[in-house]
Amino acid sequence: MQSPRSIVIVKLSAIGDVLHGVPVAVAARRAFPDARIGWVVEGRAADVLAGHPAIDHLFRMPRGWLKSPAEVLSLRRQLRAFAADVAIDLQGLLKSGVATRLSGAKIRIGHARPASRELAWYAYSHPVATPLAHVVERNCDLLAPLGVTASMPEFDMPHWPVSRMRMQQWLHAQKLSAAPAIINPGAGWRSKLWPTERFAAVAHGLHRRDGLQTVVVWGGDAERAAAERIVEDSHGAAIMAPQTTLQDLGELARLASVFISGDTGPLHLAAAVGTPCVGLFGPVPGSRNGPYGRGHACVEPPALLRPAWGDRKTDTLSMQGIEVADVLAATHTLLARSQAA
Repeated sequence: MQSPRSIVIVKLSAIGDVLHGVPVAVAARRAFPDARIGWVVEGRAADVLAGHPAIDHLFRMPRGWLKSPAEVLSLRRQLRAFAADVAIDLQGLLKSGVATRLSGAKIRIGHARPASRELAWYAYSHPVATPLAHVVERNCDLLAPLGVTASMPEFDMPHWPVSRMRMQQWLHAQKLSAAPAIINPGAGWRSKLWPTERFAAVAHGLHRRDGLQTVVVWGGDAERAAAERIVEDSHGAAIMAPQTTLQDLGELARLASVFISGDTGPLHLAAAVGTPCVGLFGPVPGSRNGPYGRGHACVEPPALLRPAWGDRKTDTLSMQGIEVADVLAATHTLLARSQAA
């Protein structure tokens, strides 16, 4: 096909899923440097895309926009003014399919069934089936109808100078002797939570062996309570992070030596900005959702503890199968690798 003049990407939420789509924008920008690239996104997930060099315009939608005729009409007006030649739906749900159709693009690309659900596939002129396992690579495969191959997906994340300065000032006030480890205890699903006492044991182990202080990050009241328990149980090895925006968190991750977390948005943000990550993956395999790129590690339970795919949100056993010693071993390996580099 001729080079498209404008491309709109549709990935509405959640934070980690939006980040998994960023390499699509990067690859599209490199393939079509003169094209305008837009992105339809919901809520605060837009914050991780703000300032990205591959994205010219964000269509920021409130959560629940599909239930509001006024919001639907507003999005349609905005998208028609953008005049996309190509729309790429990375989400594959009803609401993303609607946004894809509203774009008016003649070429509408999305995942083929069963990866697309809720009849979203009716919105596509070019459904794509991919054999690849990791969600980042599966998303990049959607560029195939445009003749684009992203052989080495990259995030090319922006820097946020105000957040950088804020996090540098906070770390300086803590008088740490080295770049800290970061622990993020939160997760979007209860099935992805790891016990707080095990996170505390990891912080204590890093301090005892490596002299490394740990910063515990959080978002919301429940995560703050979990972070407080970790700090209390760490025997002085961990300190509480201040309240952070997503951009603050991205810059704090850049200033850290390693990021330890379950499968959730902050983990994928840390990986996207290039921080070595140890991901704890219970109900969903790391081969599908793990921190993407070189320099990361996934710690997983024995295969017998992994639930059936349909039970991944209600599972209570798989994260319990991840041991403190295995997380510490993976973390030490990444730290040693970073020091050698």
